[in-house]
Amino acid sequence: MKPNVLVIAGHDPSGGAGIQADIEAIHSLGGFAATLITGLTVQNSQNVYSFETVAVEMLEQQSKALLDDVSFSAVKIGMTASPAIVRFIKHLLQQLPNAPVILDPVLAAEAGGGLATESLNQILLSELAPLSALLTPNFPEAQLLAGKDSLDECGYHLFELTQTPVLITGTHRNTDEVENVLFDKAGKRSWTWTRLPDTYHGSGCTLSSAIASYVAQGAALSEAIEEAQEYVHSALRRAWRSGKGQLIPERRLES
Repeated sequence: MKPNVLVIAGHDPSGGAGIQADIEAIHSLGGFAATLITGLTVQNSQNVYSFETVAVEMLEQQSKALLDDVSFSAVKIGMTASPAIVRFIKHLLQQLPNAPVILDPVLAAEAGGGLATESLNQILLSELAPLSALLTPNFPEAQLLAGKDSLDECGYHLFELTQTPVLITGTHRNTDEVENVLFDKAGKRSWTWTRLPDTYHGSGCTLSSAIASYVAQGAALSEAIEEAQEYVHSALRRAWRSGKGQLIPERRLES
């Protein structure tokens, strides 16, 4: 039986990121995704132009219908879009105490363009991060959330503030290799990956959803983090171009 993963995220009409990327990654890895869409965006593989949030009342009705019917083994959170939606998600998570939460604090799209209001950063940290098993910001998002400049300052500060492990991804850093760094109670651990020559639309969504899928199937968090990085690197090596902008990760497993 496939484990159910609840995905709470925004919709990308280009299909490269957001809720579609989440569904593709989770299904490829053996899970099943049920979804709550927090926002509708105007974007493509080149940029985000605007977004509009979904009414909290609709999300409440959808979540009640889901929870009356389905048990969830993990939760993945992406674009939250507004403080009101964050508060809704917090209430929802309190009804799912046994489902590990992977929080990808989406503040901007890989292709450029904001996906959050200015007041969102701190409420994400105070309301959702302490209920999560893992945070997966990229480096610019970690800098915005922590208000710090260096990688170590960001990671240690966010972990100390939330007491939640933080995996900071390194594609946006100016380094020869991509270094993803985990900060938790054990200190600091890093993984390095060959830096590929292109840029990619939806790589962060793919990583966080892959972790959620592995966790939902019973993997320990440390194992899920390692396996998900290998999966994402493979997906990026096989990426393809759907439009004029960034490449789309090939999330289907190699046969």
